Amino acid sequence: MRSIFVALVAVAAISSGCTKKAEGQTVAVVNGDEITTAELNAELAAAKLPVGVDGARARSQILQSIIDRDLLAQDARKSGIDKSPEFLQRQRQMTQNLLIGMLADREGGSAQLPSDSEVAQFEAAHPQAFAQHELWNLDQLRFAMPPPGPIRDELNKTKTLPELAKVLSDNHIAATPAKRQIDSSAVPDDMYAKITKLAPGEPFIIASGSQAVASAITSRDPQPLIGDDAKPQAVAAMRKQQTQNLLQNRLKELRSSAKIDYKAGFAPPAK
Repeated sequence: MRSIFVALVAVAAISSGCTKKAEGQTVAVVNGDEITTAELNAELAAAKLPVGVDGARARSQILQSIIDRDLLAQDARKSGIDKSPEFLQRQRQMTQNLLIGMLADREGGSAQLPSDSEVAQFEAAHPQAFAQHELWNLDQLRFAMPPPGPIRDELNKTKTLPELAKVLSDNHIAATPAKRQIDSSAVPDDMYAKITKLAPGEPFIIASGSQAVASAITSRDPQPLIGDDAKPQAVAAMRKQQTQNLLQNRLKELRSSAKIDYKAGFAPPAK
């Protein structure tokens, strides 16, 4: 009698799964997979629709995109992709990044708001993002960075981009010219301090691995950010910095108490 009861429960469970309905908090059912109001609202919020957009039409379009995504994901599962080692590894990485991001959001949300004097000090310490904020137009040369030695020393001594190009040409190093515009707020503090000391048109070189880019500022478009306009951005940047510091401190604590076993040859070098 017990086995018959268990079988009936199982059949009921299967039947209920096949008869899911789009009602209540469920806005659609795709081959048994529910799409909820919360999921749809989250996608709408992430879309950041401009003011004046037809809300009902946008909601319908976004719902259809969720359904399309669900159908393709279901098809991928049918082919066994969700069981592959590559999927499992990438899923784990994405889950970890999501957890860390949400932890950062929670820590940042609980951080104390900076005072007006702290905001002013922050703005003064990062002039390229505030009072001295500019858009820079650059002439650039991309080339393979020579190893430390006479050629590199000669490059570092050049005072104009044409002069630098001649050094490269004389040493048979190919260079590709380019033009670019950058926002001074994206320039790290230490690099900005060095660039501000250069003479007009004097190039600066940024190396990344075996490649390098030499840039010379050809024009500047001042766009100062000061007063009430600057405060929201300064506070956001300060809170981001606070969150990063909190996470780094938390990580130090976690590492000090964690038990980590390494396979031979994989441990970090001794300090």
